[in-house]
Formats: sequence, structure tokens, C-alpha cells
Amino acid sequence: MLARVHPTWNRMIELHYYPGNASMTPHVLLEEIGVRYRLAYVDRNVEAHKSPEYLRLNPNGLIPVLVDGDLVLYETAAICLHLADTHPHAALAPPLASGERAQFYKWLAWLSSTLQSTLMLYFYPERWVDDAAGAAQVKAHAEASVGRMLDQLEAQLASHGGPWLLGTAYLAIDPYALMLCRWTRGFARPARSLPRLGGYLARVLDRPAVKRVFEQEGLSAPLV
Repeated sequence: MLARVHPTWNRMIELHYYPGNASMTPHVLLEEIGVRYRLAYVDRNVEAHKSPEYLRLNPNGLIPVLVDGDLVLYETAAICLHLADTHPHAALAPPLASGERAQFYKWLAWLSSTLQSTLMLYFYPERWVDDAAGAAQVKAHAEASVGRMLDQLEAQLASHGGPWLLGTAYLAIDPYALMLCRWTRGFARPARSLPRLGGYLARVLDRPAVKRVFEQEGLSAPLV
């Protein structure tokens, strides 16, 4: 019997990325899947993500964008789901309609809309206030909120004792958690300093696909 070939395997996927940005998770998933893809560098230093050409792909002017044939997709969580669903052989998401899939959805949404959104307040506080004093206050509150969210990740890992966020299976949410935890590396209490979370991040970093992405994106120590 001939193996069934998914249609996306015969065309080139393109990921618009910038090193260390929210494009890192889709980049890792592409490496985990083993699909043919190419990287399109979006130079944030010259605001290429605000150019008319890029805004035609993503009117929000944010990175990443995934182009898969005729499909143009933005939002990191949506890209993760698309890659997991179109490449089921990689087992990056639990079976549909299962309790594990529901938990996967919960954590993917939490990473995207709760932890990542709060990190954006930390990195860009000036977008929400009119003076430097207000920006400093927003940044301090955001760092404190992120700290509580890191505790939540620590508790999740403790709840099952498995190597990955949902237990024994490495899923698309694991490189997502790595990416966001990496963004705390300059905090007074970074993610790597929590005992279970630090060990978990080391395991994700040790995956060959993750190592290749860090090398391709030119990311150096501290990795998290």
C-alpha cells in the first residue's frame, strides 16, 4: 500500500521571521516536522514589518507570517495549530476531541493571550502611558504578573512529574513555552531560576530541532 502524502509536503512553506521573536516557535515546529521550508528575514531594525509589502501579509505589522501555498497566516498560535494539524505524523498535538486536546488548547491560548500579552506590556510599556514614570510603573507591574505566571508553569510541571508541559508527550506548546520563558532571561527572577521550570527548559533546549533553530537564527548565550 502506498503511503498517503499530505499536499503540503510537495510545496515550499515560507516563514517570515526575526531572530528570537514570536516566529521562533513556528520555526522550531517546522524543524520538528521535517518539512521543506524557507525563511524570509524581516528586518525589525529598519521596520521592515511596517513596510507596505509586509502589511499586505499581516495588516497588524507583527511577526511571524506563514505562507503555505495560497494560505497566508499570522498569529503564532494559529500557525502552531495549522502546522500540527497538517502534519499529524509529527504528533505535535493530542488527538482531536480528547481531554488532552482540550488541555492543549487551554495552554496554547494561555501562552498566547495571557503570558505573551503580559510580556508585551513589560517590553513596550510606553505604548500604554504618556510619561516615563507611568511606563516604569507598567513595566514593574508586568514583571510581577509574569512572575506569578511562571509560578503557574512551575505548578503545572509539578502536578504530573512528566518531562513536558502536559506530561509525557512533547507538543507544540513546549517550544512556545521555551520562547516566552526565554524572554524573561533579563528579569530579576527569570524562568530558568525556578527548579522544575529550569530543568524543563534545559530539556527543550536539548532537542536537536531547537538546537538547529538557535544556530540558524544566530542566537547566543544566555539561551534562556
